[in-house]
Amino acid sequence: MIVTGARPDAGPKASTASPWRTALRGLLAVVNSRAVRTHFGTVAGAVILAVLLWRLGTGVFVDGLRRIDGATLLVALGIGLVTTVFSAWRWALVARGLGIRLPLAPAVADYYRALFLNAALPGGVLGDVHRAVRHGQSTGDLGRGVRSVVLERAAGQLVLAGVGVTVLLTLPSPVRADARSLAPLVALAALGALAVVVALRMNRPPSRRGRALRATLAEAREGLLSRRNRTGVAVSSAVVLAGHLGMFVVAARVTGSAASVAVLLPLAVLALLAMSLPLNVGGWGPREGVTAWAFGAAGLGASNGLAVAVVYGVLSFVAALPGAAVLVARWYTGLRGAKAGARTAVTDPEPGRAPVDDDYPRSASPALSGAAEVRIEKYVAKESARLASSSFPFSADPREGRPMTPESV
Repeated sequence: MIVTGARPDAGPKASTASPWRTALRGLLAVVNSRAVRTHFGTVAGAVILAVLLWRLGTGVFVDGLRRIDGATLLVALGIGLVTTVFSAWRWALVARGLGIRLPLAPAVADYYRALFLNAALPGGVLGDVHRAVRHGQSTGDLGRGVRSVVLERAAGQLVLAGVGVTVLLTLPSPVRADARSLAPLVALAALGALAVVVALRMNRPPSRRGRALRATLAEAREGLLSRRNRTGVAVSSAVVLAGHLGMFVVAARVTGSAASVAVLLPLAVLALLAMSLPLNVGGWGPREGVTAWAFGAAGLGASNGLAVAVVYGVLSFVAALPGAAVLVARWYTGLRGAKAGARTAVTDPEPGRAPVDDDYPRSASPALSGAAEVRIEKYVAKESARLASSSFPFSADPREGRPMTPESV
């Protein structure tokens, strides 16, 4: 006799629960896939823009673009120059705090290129990623170069958060009442979380991850809060934020808004905070949605808010256009350097060796001549492959303009 402890209804329950569990696992796998993580922000930004077009129509976009004239474009280029130079100065200060030398002129050029890539490519951060990787490769320390860019961007976001909270708590805005009611709760929650973290760190033995965290915090203090850097970082961040706010006011005036600066500042802060969300298409998406909602809640009209956001986006793109010239110039310089390297490899396959006299009877040593020809063909092939790969602007070698030699292949 066979004795079993299973209940008669165990089989049906298992059979009905299995498909739900399988479907849930499949959904989690899809959500956690690399493709979804990569394109989720772009899709979300496109959905926001589609909803705005559906609710407010395309006439708002067209009307905002028609109001932009040459003088406005020149103002945008001027504001962009100021904000980019001060941003590059902040980056140079942070890099110096981490022990990396970064002259101001190359920093300005690299920052312009990053701004253009941020505005032209989906996601809004690919230019900063490119800037971080290139800077790390050129300095020979990829990790430190990337951390300098991350800290520089974090400094700007911290200043924006501090100024934004102050503006939203003091000036009239659609969210002032909510901000004042939530501020004490957020402050208490932050203090409680900090106390818990400190208690855990005091009772936990040192570990490898803890040492890495302390090293990162030490670099952050040296790059942002050291005596020689904190004033420059604060001043540059304040100037950059003032430039962005000024650009928003210019966009509002271009669209015909007669609201005072005191009324526009909280709305501009909300738009800038929305721009920091990684849910956009080249910066477009949350900015337009939040600005339209804020203008509507303030009694200025959602359509006017959308028009202001559109003009602001166009002016920001125009302010980043010098980065396209930097990108083309760097690509052309890398292409010329690769061509010069190819010519050097053909004419002088072994640098440092005495040149062969033309009167030397080459036929007297056919083995030597054959070996030299083989070496020449090998190096020429490699340089040709490198020349082909460097034709893409983003793949230029960090040592741009330096003649290539066989030893560097």
